[in-house]
Amino acid sequence: MGVLLQAFYWDCPEKAGREFQWWEHVTAHIDELAEAGFTAIWLPPPGKAVVQRSMGYEHFDIFDLGDFNQRGGVPTWFGPKETLAGLINEAHEMNMQVYVDLAINYANGGEPEQNLFSGQECETLFRPASGKFPRDWHCFHPCRYEYWEGSVWDDASAYCHQNPYVFGQFMEYTRWLVEDIGFDGFCFDFSEGYGIWMAKAILGQQYIRNHNYLRPFGMAHTWGSPVDTEYCLSDFNNMSANPISVFDVPLRERLKTLCDVYESQLAALFEPGSTAPLSHDHPYQSVTFVDNHKYIDEITPPIFSDKMLAYAFILTHPGYPCVFWEDYFERNMGLPGQPSGIQALVRCHEEYAHGLKVVRHLGPDLYIMERLGVGYLHGLVFVLNNCPDRWQGAWVQTSKPNARFIPVAWRGKGDINPPFETFTHNEGHGNFWAPPRGYAVYVQK
Repeated sequence: MGVLLQAFYWDCPEKAGREFQWWEHVTAHIDELAEAGFTAIWLPPPGKAVVQRSMGYEHFDIFDLGDFNQRGGVPTWFGPKETLAGLINEAHEMNMQVYVDLAINYANGGEPEQNLFSGQECETLFRPASGKFPRDWHCFHPCRYEYWEGSVWDDASAYCHQNPYVFGQFMEYTRWLVEDIGFDGFCFDFSEGYGIWMAKAILGQQYIRNHNYLRPFGMAHTWGSPVDTEYCLSDFNNMSANPISVFDVPLRERLKTLCDVYESQLAALFEPGSTAPLSHDHPYQSVTFVDNHKYIDEITPPIFSDKMLAYAFILTHPGYPCVFWEDYFERNMGLPGQPSGIQALVRCHEEYAHGLKVVRHLGPDLYIMERLGVGYLHGLVFVLNNCPDRWQGAWVQTSKPNARFIPVAWRGKGDINPPFETFTHNEGHGNFWAPPRGYAVYVQK
């Protein structure tokens, strides 16, 4: 399925010292990312926000990608439109797809006017410099089409997507993003804020670029309970011509426990029930991840300890893994050319993480899994050791008799020694080890 890179984090232009140059900064890394094995990048909302220094979620003019002088200047915080176009072209030349965060739940920065349904004054009058999608109170809740649709973020003006004008403008906007700007897919931000039917319509629209039909990739980020997330996935993909994927928040919560709670039981990663990870039953519709721009505070805390354990898990197991830019670059976890970084695991995913997953051993603090491979596509053996002070391993059955296995990626807590290569016997049994509070990935040679 490839490996996705989330190419932004909260306030990234300021924190990286790249204000109004973020698109240029990402472009400079495209060759490196393609060489590392990444197949797609995910960008933040590109339109002009209510203020120029903004991550784009509180949009003012979605059709202004940094080419109109409004809200403080011409470029967005990420840069001018032409550098965004250059980024997309560079990615496509390296056979990488580009997805865009689609923030279509609410808007900010309108002039005050009276809402005749609520009787209150609301900031819902928008006169964008692009001349596209002018809005007034009829475009927001409450209005004649609908009183309420879903959740609202921070009391912002929430769109009424049932209004045919609003619906049509968003359909035109997404068509424009794909056909004219060059995006290949959408991340539906705060997807519980509008009906599933809206995302279905956007993904089901017929797109034509360069005289070819194109089906954009779609993924949704929902902040509801695991039951709500499961419902979103199943309800959307029922009778859908272009299925959507959903961020596997339940798996991420279990991985956080693994990383942040020492000596947690490994069996907890696989417990069934209403909070089970989506990727267990829906591996091809699950975006697995470790952290993203949403996990930044006490309410939604990031993973604090031994985060590489989580990356080792998602990059060897079924699902569509997403790597976080801040981890890869700013926290120096990519470690190109080294066996203990994310890059080595991305390579493992692309070259070896194929076929069915078979659990070969599951104990309180030791887990061994094999990917069986498919045809000429190789598999792997993954070992996760949650014991904090010693190496651990076990004799397990594999699908590869009389085979030599070598470690290609590994990392331990305070132990940089590589695991030894191992051999399987006539019936496929082999001895596989991992360093303390660490992991190892073995492949057949």
